[in-house]
Amino acid sequence: MSPLYSEDKTLDGLSKNKFKYIFFSKNSSNAIHCGICRSSEHQCTLVFRRDFWEISRALEFGIVDSDSSTKRQTHYVGVRPLSAPLLLLQRVYYLSLEFYMGRTLQNTMVNLGLESACDEAIYQVVSVRFPIGLGFACFLDSMASLGLAAYGYGIRYEFGIFNQKVVNGWQVEEADDWLRYGNPWEKARPEYMRPVHFYGRVQHTAEGVKWVDTQVVLALPYDTPVPGYRNNIVNTMRLWSAKAPCDFNLKDFNVGGYIQAVLDRNLAENISRVLYPNDNFFEGKELRLKQEYFVVAATLQDIIRRFKASKFGSTEFVAIQLNDTHPALAIPELMRILVDVEKLSWEKAWDIVIRTCAYTNHTVLPEALERWPVDLFQNLLPRHLEIIYEINRRHMERITQLYPGDVDRMRRMSLIEEGDVKKINMAHLCIVGSHAVNGVARIHSDIIKSTVFKDFYEMDPHKFQNKTNGITPRRWLVMCNPGLADVIAERIGEDYIRDLDQLKKLLDFVDDEALIRDVAKVKQENKLKFAAHLEEHYKVKINSDSMFDIHVKRIHEYKRQLLNCLHIITLYNRIKKEPNKKWTPRTIMIGGKAAPGYHTAKMIIKLITSIGDVVNNDPVVGDRLKVIFLENYRVTLAEKVIPAADLSEQISTAGTEASGTGNMKFMLNGALTIGTMDGANVEMAEEAGEENLFIFGMRVDDVEALDKKGYDAVSYYNRIPELKQAVDQISAGFFSPDHPGLFKDLVNMLMHHDRFKVFADYEDYIQCQDKVSALYKVSSRTRAAAGLCSLKFQVLLCLQRRSLFSALTHQRFLNSFLLTSNVLILRTKKNV
Repeated sequence: MSPLYSEDKTLDGLSKNKFKYIFFSKNSSNAIHCGICRSSEHQCTLVFRRDFWEISRALEFGIVDSDSSTKRQTHYVGVRPLSAPLLLLQRVYYLSLEFYMGRTLQNTMVNLGLESACDEAIYQVVSVRFPIGLGFACFLDSMASLGLAAYGYGIRYEFGIFNQKVVNGWQVEEADDWLRYGNPWEKARPEYMRPVHFYGRVQHTAEGVKWVDTQVVLALPYDTPVPGYRNNIVNTMRLWSAKAPCDFNLKDFNVGGYIQAVLDRNLAENISRVLYPNDNFFEGKELRLKQEYFVVAATLQDIIRRFKASKFGSTEFVAIQLNDTHPALAIPELMRILVDVEKLSWEKAWDIVIRTCAYTNHTVLPEALERWPVDLFQNLLPRHLEIIYEINRRHMERITQLYPGDVDRMRRMSLIEEGDVKKINMAHLCIVGSHAVNGVARIHSDIIKSTVFKDFYEMDPHKFQNKTNGITPRRWLVMCNPGLADVIAERIGEDYIRDLDQLKKLLDFVDDEALIRDVAKVKQENKLKFAAHLEEHYKVKINSDSMFDIHVKRIHEYKRQLLNCLHIITLYNRIKKEPNKKWTPRTIMIGGKAAPGYHTAKMIIKLITSIGDVVNNDPVVGDRLKVIFLENYRVTLAEKVIPAADLSEQISTAGTEASGTGNMKFMLNGALTIGTMDGANVEMAEEAGEENLFIFGMRVDDVEALDKKGYDAVSYYNRIPELKQAVDQISAGFFSPDHPGLFKDLVNMLMHHDRFKVFADYEDYIQCQDKVSALYKVSSRTRAAAGLCSLKFQVLLCLQRRSLFSALTHQRFLNSFLLTSNVLILRTKKNV
């Protein structure tokens, strides 16, 4: 077959004349062979071009097109074997508004076992692959690897969350046009396009309730294959794109109103335009609610179509998992379909809804739970408002029967919140309409039972359970840290990638000097690579022997980047005070995005960059302390940062972090953890041993006690000299000499309105950081004096190894018990 591209060129940086062609052969059922084209028997031949993007897309098209041995869409139909467990035949539908893909090529190569068939040239192409979006669907990856009949449903956003630029220290948002080059992994499925209705009015007739005079938007599905890890199974992620119907405002065209018709068409298609539209004004709130209904309305039509076409006649084989409150409208929408369209009785329909739906809660912060104005519902989804009112009426009747006379309990548990603006509490809707409710870490699940949803737990304790979050080791070890993955595989084989219980075998190597040496070598190589990346992109010379202290999270007050800032300033002041002392060198990196409308978070970013400007340019400090804000933190950058990290910062106020997965990713790659007993840190500490993590600060009980007593930030400020000095420097403009009052609002918040009690944990945090420095300092001095086999250096590396082992064994449920999918929340009561 002749080449698709006729130009004969080689790529800069590759061995010239060595690789002229890349081809994909369908002759092998297990791998795609890549090499030099020497004959015309291969079905697809591509010539190298200078355009890396074109080559990468060509590779992706080749893999998608040539994977004849793997089922593109696994059909879980047919007669159920008597021995088959229900789980294997149950279709799981995971609904989330937060699906969108990261770099897919390499992950697919790993899961299909093709990475070894690709030579160095292709890996160089992969390494410069332009990133798509923010994240990868880890849940779907794990479910496919487990062989579960799972489907992911979400929105095909035209623009991602946003690209973050830092200009003069300030965050500036730019559009993330991730589809500008197309997406070779997706396939449009117009044959499954579905109508979604908005606005209109409700008619109550003798034949039933009708929702009429609606505005229709079409939902066009795009399917993306999600291969399991070397198990010949491919599941599907289906993302919906909003399209205006062809006859949209045709009258405007006929009377010459072309411009208005086009504008109206764009308005309809805005639904899938961007992830998380800013909701600081009404139009944004309406668009967000449109997005939430759009995805559940299209998805439920698709689920019901598939159910009716299947050979299973029972709803027992359908499970819908609601990822947070965003898809909560699935509950009233399913009721609308069953009652208004399928003509089931309310009681029968409600029984199906409850047994089908399950809800995953992702936050313990009450203000983060979605609440929608009733007036907005009345205008946009009038029939759904009626259904929610009826659900609430029956819910209130049940509470009255169980707790007669307890009016305050009824108010607390109502789906409708009274006030200046009457609102619908979507979390309450999810709990009432689901058979199971789970948190994403044990401490988080305990908190929602004891505080946030205490009344619901007391009424229906059987609903509440825990499913600790997790990550996929394929992306977060095999892909991003192949050196460490190989070191482990050399000792215990590769089976651990799908069965993490195999990592227990590493205990046999606890005193193996070769293992310790190899782990240290991999870590140092990763640090050197990332130091070069930082120097190239941030123009800051990095000491690769310094401790890489990493704090990468969404910028938010409860994540406490401000506590880290206070530690940086304290270190800076100490070095300035004693410049001749031997300090443990640190490179502190903080990264994350602030929501566009979150002023305080943007001010935190400005403070971090301002501190960095002072510290990095102080000749007295030199390379003993560097501060870098990692611009546009995303999965692509995380894959570089995490393998190079020495210390992972997990310092949220106890009781505020639901779970966190960054903590797992860092530990998986051998970084030590400094953190509070919050989120999944608690279970990680139990697995690794609390003595092997740097735990500090208040526990949940301490925070509650301090709340009752009353948190007085000023008393900490007056009592701790180093804290006072740091705060005064921020307030007086030491880090913002051109604008001395720039950070006064931040200081005022810390002193008088800090819900997350930064000052209360400051002293313990500093002392814990001193322990970190002491351990790292000992290991560095010993390495220089006696090499990698010294006992003291082994202490640090053994801790790293044990942390690695603990993270992996802690996450053995990732693949074997669905920690990453939450779909063990089975719909059937016998499995609850």
